[in-house]
Amino acid sequence: MAVEAGERPPSGLTLIRNESVPVSLVAAGLGALSLAVLFLGTVVVLSARGFTPSDSLVRGLKSHELDAVLIVAMALGVAAVAVGLVPLRAMATKVSREECIAAAVLGSQALLFGAAAFWFVNGDRVELFTTSYLDFERLGPMMGDFLNGAKNTLILAFSAEFFGIIFGLVLAIFAISKRAVVRAPARLYINFFRGTPLIWQLVFIGVGIPIGLGIRIDTYRAAIIALSLNAGAYMAEVFRAGIQSIERGQIEAARGLGMSYMQAMRYAIVPQAVRRVIPPLMNEFVILIKDTALIIVLGISSAQRDLMNVGDQAVANDFNPTPYVMVALGYLAITLPLIRLVNVLERRLRSGLVGVGA
Repeated sequence: MAVEAGERPPSGLTLIRNESVPVSLVAAGLGALSLAVLFLGTVVVLSARGFTPSDSLVRGLKSHELDAVLIVAMALGVAAVAVGLVPLRAMATKVSREECIAAAVLGSQALLFGAAAFWFVNGDRVELFTTSYLDFERLGPMMGDFLNGAKNTLILAFSAEFFGIIFGLVLAIFAISKRAVVRAPARLYINFFRGTPLIWQLVFIGVGIPIGLGIRIDTYRAAIIALSLNAGAYMAEVFRAGIQSIERGQIEAARGLGMSYMQAMRYAIVPQAVRRVIPPLMNEFVILIKDTALIIVLGISSAQRDLMNVGDQAVANDFNPTPYVMVALGYLAITLPLIRLVNVLERRLRSGLVGVGA
């Protein structure tokens, strides 16, 4: 690069500013590559050795090939952090700076996860951990039970969600009534079921009522009743917040058209409120799916066991906690798509529909 007489040569930062886009892209590429090497390389090495039996998985975890993958991933992570942070202030555009920051974050993640994995695989607990939690060969004969448990978990959750929505909507309308005789019982119900542990409600309905009142209730139905009553209390608060988020002018306009209070709620207020509370209701459904694990206290029959019951019984049979890993994966397989759906709905409904509270 030629420099005229009397002219100062460009500084290093100036050169970086002129080349900011390539540098930021290189940094982002290094960050993404570091994580790709870490995760994909680990999967390739372990797959080559085999995940079953557990001895093969132990050999894969303690192999030199995996050590090499982790070291390369950490080295790329360090490079991504360096390339991303060193020229950060010299970046000319906001986009370039964001790319550098993203590169540093990705590189830090690769470095952190790689260091933790390297420490673990070179320790003396690999074989114990693998045989205890990653003995996948034991899960083969249990897959039918796990699928049945997942089905029962969904039946419990959908049943409780259905009845909970009905209870919740009715309770929400009662809870915002101006008449104390209507409002007070609804508030009492909501506060009671929100203020007592769900496990207590399950035991009281499934065990206490049959003993104390002599009313025989099938444990599966008792679980649905308790989950529905509990869900109704929480969904009542969701619906109440949705209804009160509608502008007061909406109901006044409906009443001005000659509608009764209940007609205004039915045709003008509740439809708008329901649209606004769809994401919170989906969040409550995700929580409800996880709450089904508490029915383990009721002693459900083998054909009606949910995921947690199936895993607990499998662990009790051979004293190996690997089925608990399968239980966690089962819950994640059910809840993660729902969580993703909630995020999509929130983005689509985030259109300024926030009213003034009544």
